[in-house]
Amino acid sequence: MQAGILYAACAYAIWGVFPIYFKAMQSIPPIEILLHRMAWSLVFVVIVLAWRRQWAWLADVVRRPKVLAGFAASALALSANWFTYIWAVNNGRVVDSSLGYFINPLFSVLMGYLVLRERLRPVQWMAVALAAFGVLWLTWHTAQLPWIALVLAATFGLYGLLRKTAHLGALEGFALETMLLFPLAIGSLLVLATHHENSFAAAPLSQQILLASTGPITAIPLLMFAYGARRIPLSLLGLLQYIGPTLQLLIGVWIYHEPFGSVRLTGFALIWSALVVYTAESLWRNWKLKQVRP
Repeated sequence: MQAGILYAACAYAIWGVFPIYFKAMQSIPPIEILLHRMAWSLVFVVIVLAWRRQWAWLADVVRRPKVLAGFAASALALSANWFTYIWAVNNGRVVDSSLGYFINPLFSVLMGYLVLRERLRPVQWMAVALAAFGVLWLTWHTAQLPWIALVLAATFGLYGLLRKTAHLGALEGFALETMLLFPLAIGSLLVLATHHENSFAAAPLSQQILLASTGPITAIPLLMFAYGARRIPLSLLGLLQYIGPTLQLLIGVWIYHEPFGSVRLTGFALIWSALVVYTAESLWRNWKLKQVRP
């Protein structure tokens, strides 16, 4: 269990410092960073699969069109999430992106209710209402819908929903997603190259290394998370997930000096209150269930 906590916490910490990594490639257009992330992720995953000799699942999957369609949808949701995040970081919106991952757990709960017909308990409804009020507060006082946060929460929530109903493990599922995205990535990069708009060739060596490293940087925390999630209780995993957006928020405010005045603080406080209510109720319910078990 200690190893599980360590791996899961490290995965969330790596995701939390992603703004620093992507900010270092600010001179490269976000769409190109996304395309390289798609391509190099597959390269890295193929190396891992070859090392583990883990190919048996692929022959079965290619004969199941519904499975391929489901993973094509999850791949598109994931790529939309990646692009929005990269664009937000490189346009000085790290704080907004952190908000998306703060509200994501509650967004996922709401999607479970709407799509999977899961029943929400009264306290869960209270948490969702508090978070919704926080979003409305930010919209009213800034005269702008926090669309970055909502897109990130929606795309990652949809991705989680699609993966929840999938029948492949974390590594195999991510490998299939990157296989489906790879032709799009390579084709788009070739088109950019023919129009002399491929930034990779003209970029300094340090930038080229960063672009090529998007593969392992993407896959390693995902594998660490999968390893840790299998070894610790879901309630503990739920607490650890706030490491990522908390680090992103601190980086946005303290390192990149993004504005975080009283209006934003109030909106975030409402959403944090919703998360406290939701998390406390989940922990209490898990404790109560353990008490009644023989």
